[in-house]
Amino acid sequence: MNLKTFKIGGIHPPENKISAGNPIVAVELPKRVTIPLSQHIGAPAVPVVKKGDRVKVGTLIGRGEAFISANIHSSVSGTVFSVDTITDLAGFQSNVVTIDVEGDEWEESIITRSEVIREVKATPEEIVAAIKEAGIVGMGGACFPTHVKYMIPNGKKADTLIINGVECEPYLTADHRLMLEHAEEIMVGVDIMRRALKSERAVIGIEANKPDAIEKMTKVAATFSGIEVQPLQMKYPQGAEKQLIKAIANREVPSGKLPLDVGCVVDNVGTAMAIYEAVQKHKPLFERVVTVTGKRLEKPSNFLVRTGVSVEYLIEQCGGIPEGTGKIISGGPMMGKAVVRTDIPVVKGTSGVLLLDESESSRKPQSNCIRCGKCVSVCPMGLEPYLIEKLSEKSRWAELEEINAADCIECGSCSYTCPSALPLLDMIRLAKANVMRIRRERAKK
Repeated sequence: MNLKTFKIGGIHPPENKISAGNPIVAVELPKRVTIPLSQHIGAPAVPVVKKGDRVKVGTLIGRGEAFISANIHSSVSGTVFSVDTITDLAGFQSNVVTIDVEGDEWEESIITRSEVIREVKATPEEIVAAIKEAGIVGMGGACFPTHVKYMIPNGKKADTLIINGVECEPYLTADHRLMLEHAEEIMVGVDIMRRALKSERAVIGIEANKPDAIEKMTKVAATFSGIEVQPLQMKYPQGAEKQLIKAIANREVPSGKLPLDVGCVVDNVGTAMAIYEAVQKHKPLFERVVTVTGKRLEKPSNFLVRTGVSVEYLIEQCGGIPEGTGKIISGGPMMGKAVVRTDIPVVKGTSGVLLLDESESSRKPQSNCIRCGKCVSVCPMGLEPYLIEKLSEKSRWAELEEINAADCIECGSCSYTCPSALPLLDMIRLAKANVMRIRRERAKK
C-alpha cells in the first residue's frame, strides 16, 4: 500500500478511537430545539420567521443575504417559540430561533426514500445553486459557505478535488462511520462536486488506521470515473487543508494564498454527503453525525443529530457526565474548544463532544523555555512557535506579521510537545488576531 503524507512537522498523539465500532444512531427529538442563525463563517443569516409561525423539517428560517453567509433551515416541525439572542460558544451574542417540537413533518420537496440516486442530471450552475439553497458549509470544522468555494473566478481552475476522509483528530469517529455506512452516497456527492468544478480528478484521502473505510470506499470508487482513494500515513494534522494538498497532490500553497491558487479544492466527506442529499434529494443541511465520547463515558456513540439539539441532551443519551470529568470539549482534544456549559446547541460544524477526566484535562505547571526546538520541529507550517509566543507576549505585532504568524493553522502540535508546558497556542492565537486586525485596518485606508 502506497501511503503518502506531508513532509514538514506533525505529531502522533494517541488515537483513542473508542467509538469507531459503534454504528450511527439517530437521536430521538427533544421537546424543544434552539437553532443559531450563525453556523458558518461570514454574516449571520437574517431571520425569516417570527414567534408563533409553524415550520416543518427543512423550512427556511434564516436567509444568508450577504455574499459570505449561509441559509439556515428548521431541523424539526412545530411552532416557533421565540426569535432571540443567546451567548454562543465564543462568548458572543448570537441570534437564535427556538422551536417547540410537534411531530416530525418534513417539507414535501424533500425526497425521503432511502435508495441511492446515482444519476446526476443537474448542470454545474444548478449544483452550485442547490448547495447555496441548502445552506451547506464545510463540515470539517471550518464552516465556510460551500457555494462560495465553488464559484470559481475567471482565470482560475480547480483541476483536482481533494476529499478529506482523514479524521486525524484523536477520539473523533464520525467521518469514519459515515464512510462505512454511506460510501455510495458520499461517492455520488464527490461526483457531483467534481462536475460542478469541472475537475479532471477527485482524490479521497483516508488514513491507514481506517482499513475498513479504505476498502469500502475503494470498492465503491471503482464504479465511478475520475475518483480514486489514496491511503495516507497516520500523522496529525494530516486533515489540515494545506497538509492534505501536499500529501495527495504534492503541491505547496504559498503563504497568504488559497488552495485554488495551486489548482485544488478541498472538502470533507461530510460535505460530500450533504451535497449529495441537497442535489439528489433536495434536502437542506439540518443534521449531521456527531461523536460523543470519552474514556469514562458509559456509552460512547456516533449520533445522527438535528441542529439545535443541546449538547446536554446528547450527553444524557450516553449515560450522563461521569464523575471526575474535568473538561467538556466541542470537537476533538487538539483543535476543539472547551465549553463552560452544556446547554449550547449542536450546529453544522459540531463534529464531536469529548468528555475528559481531570487527569487528562489539567494543565501542567509552566516553566521557562529550554530552547529545545521541539515546537519548531513539529510545526506543519514551518513556523517558530517559541518566537511567536515571545513576540506576542511583548505585543510586537508588526514583527509577527513579518514572520507569517497568521499562517498558523492552530493545530496545537507545538503546545502538545512543549516540555515547559508553555501556552504557545494561546499566545499564537492572540498574535493572529492582532495581525489580522492590523491587516483589516490597513485595507480600510
